[in-house]
Amino acid sequence: MAKIKIKSPKEIELIRDAGALAAETLIRAGELCKPGVSTLEIDNFVGEYTKKHGGISACLGYHGYPKNCCISLNEVVCHGIPSAEIILKDGDIVNIDITTILSGYHGDTSAMFLVGQVSYEAKELVSVAKECMDAGIQAAGEPLAKYLDIGNAIQGIAEEYGYSVVEDYCGHGIGRGFHEEPTILHFRNNELKAMIEPGHVFTIEPMINMGRYATKTLKDGWTAVTKDGSLSAQFEHTVARTKNGIEILTLAR
Repeated sequence: MAKIKIKSPKEIELIRDAGALAAETLIRAGELCKPGVSTLEIDNFVGEYTKKHGGISACLGYHGYPKNCCISLNEVVCHGIPSAEIILKDGDIVNIDITTILSGYHGDTSAMFLVGQVSYEAKELVSVAKECMDAGIQAAGEPLAKYLDIGNAIQGIAEEYGYSVVEDYCGHGIGRGFHEEPTILHFRNNELKAMIEPGHVFTIEPMINMGRYATKTLKDGWTAVTKDGSLSAQFEHTVARTKNGIEILTLAR
């Protein structure tokens, strides 16, 4: 593992500010998740709200990505591109993933939203995905925690319910850069033996599939879907390890 930057209290404060704006934007974007609304309408709102509050949508133009945020429905695992042609319908489960730059620092968060009447099975998947993220965050805050503890905790929860953890996409360090060291594996592993130290700031963002963990990327070069067509759900927070444990930096104020 490459060297992980220790963030100063001032840097963590700036990431917290960016995270708060990302979280506030996410909550309001989620309120738009109703039948008949296009994902482009939601994306336009994200761009406008972010700009109005002094932020920049980090996704827009990142490695050529064309929109302000990622919106992923049902079997889409991540990186769904908002479109006027994608209309939300009753029963959809929707992930909105927002990364905001404020004062030069990034805050990255995502959550699931339910559209209309959603099946019990889909609701359970969404609930477990949240539980998996929470377990990863808790593991990261334990005394003498290592990075591998995050994935071990997440996969343990997922397997209790017969779900799988996506291995193709990972969490990451964050700060001035969108993606910094370290890489965070959300699945059981014996690779990430580095200690989680005070001043480390990173995302925990497990993607949990109802079926198999394998994914494939569509022809647009971005949209990742489950290979077997099963539903997928994800939650994400940016967190900081502190002397007292772990702090979530992507909370609305």
